[in-house]
Amino acid sequence: MATVAVIVKDTNQQYEALRSSLGLLLEASGVQMYVLDHEIQALANADDENNEAYEANLEFFDDFEGEKFSNNPANAEKWGFTAVTDDEVIANLKNMDIIIPF
Repeated sequence: MATVAVIVKDTNQQYEALRSSLGLLLEASGVQMYVLDHEIQALANADDENNEAYEANLEFFDDFEGEKFSNNPANAEKWGFTAVTDDEVIANLKNMDIIIPF
């Protein structure tokens, strides 16, 4: 099975990127999600129910052994991401079979 990296740079696509990452976990042997250059925010114009859904999906991602990384330290503190440098991201991406940008 393929290893997949999902790169999240567009803050307006962070929820779709997470949902896609969850779906990929069912088909791929490994999924790594990278939130780069921004802190995860409450979903813009979303109600509390949608924000709770995002948090629940992030927990499911963890439960299904997805890996999440960020070069923003706030995501490591608040959301449990593994903090990485840009050089570490580049090194990790070289080992992926598929890279999906958002």
